[in-house]
Amino acid sequence: MTQRSVLITGCSSGIGYAAAHGLREAGWRVFASCRKAEDCLRLQAEGFDSPRIDYADADTIHAGLAEILQATGGTLDALFNNGAFGTPGAVEDLPTDALRAIFDANFFGWHELTRAVIPVMREQGHGRIVQCSSVLGFVTMPWRGAYNSTKYALEGLTQTLRVEMRDTPIHVVSVQPGPITSKIRVNSIPHFERWIDWEGSVRVVQYRKKLRKRLYEDSGPDTFELPADAVVRKLRHALEAPKPRPVYMVTTPTYLMAALRRILPVRALDWVLSRG
Repeated sequence: MTQRSVLITGCSSGIGYAAAHGLREAGWRVFASCRKAEDCLRLQAEGFDSPRIDYADADTIHAGLAEILQATGGTLDALFNNGAFGTPGAVEDLPTDALRAIFDANFFGWHELTRAVIPVMREQGHGRIVQCSSVLGFVTMPWRGAYNSTKYALEGLTQTLRVEMRDTPIHVVSVQPGPITSKIRVNSIPHFERWIDWEGSVRVVQYRKKLRKRLYEDSGPDTFELPADAVVRKLRHALEAPKPRPVYMVTTPTYLMAALRRILPVRALDWVLSRG
C-alpha cells in the first residue's frame, strides 16, 4: 500500500508539532512545515520533510507545496491547516493594519494554500482538508477580537467549502479546540507590543490589571486545558475515518460553549463570555 501523505502547517510547536509526531507514528508521511527556516532545520534533524511555508508569504506557500509534490510524485492525501497567532487587545485599540496582518497569516494564507491543494486532490480522486479552527470560531472572548474574527471568518469559509465539495471526493473538516497547551500566549506578545498602544488607551487600567498580567505572567494551565495530543486524536479520526464528521470539538469548554450558545439568550451569553 502506498504511504499516505499529509501536509501540516505551523509545526514548530504546540498542535502542529504534536500532530507531526502523532501522524508519523501512525504511518503517515508527514510534511511538517514551519514559518521560520530555523524551525524547519530542527524538524529535519528529527527526520521530517519540513518545507518552509509562511502563510503571510504567498511565494513560500507555492514553493513549499511544489517541493512536496515533487517528493510525492504529484499527490497529497491530506492538508491540515494549523499555523496561527493572536494579537491581544481591545477592539477599539486595534489598528486596521493589525487586522490586515493577522488575517494575512490566519485566514488569507490558509485560503491560498487550500486553493492550491484542491486541484491536486481533484486530479487524484480523493483528499482531506482539515482546518484547525477554535471554540473562538463560534463564541467570542474579550481582548481577543483579532483572533476571534479570523476564526469566525475561517468557520464561514470552511462550511461553505464543505457544502460546495459535496459533489467531489474531497472531505472538508473543522476541528474546534478549546484551551490546549501551546506557545500561543508567548508568541502573541510581540504582536501586542507592535500594535497596541495600551498606555494611551482609555482602558489603560484594565490592561495593567488584567490583560498584561495574563499575557506576561505564566500562571500555569488554564482550567480544563488539555495537551496537544487531545487534538491529534480527533485529527486522526478526521483523516482516517471513511466518513469523517464535519466538525470535531476538543476540550470541555468547547462542548460547554456550544451548548450555552444554543440555550442562552444573547445577553446572558454575553455576560458569561465577559467573565473570561
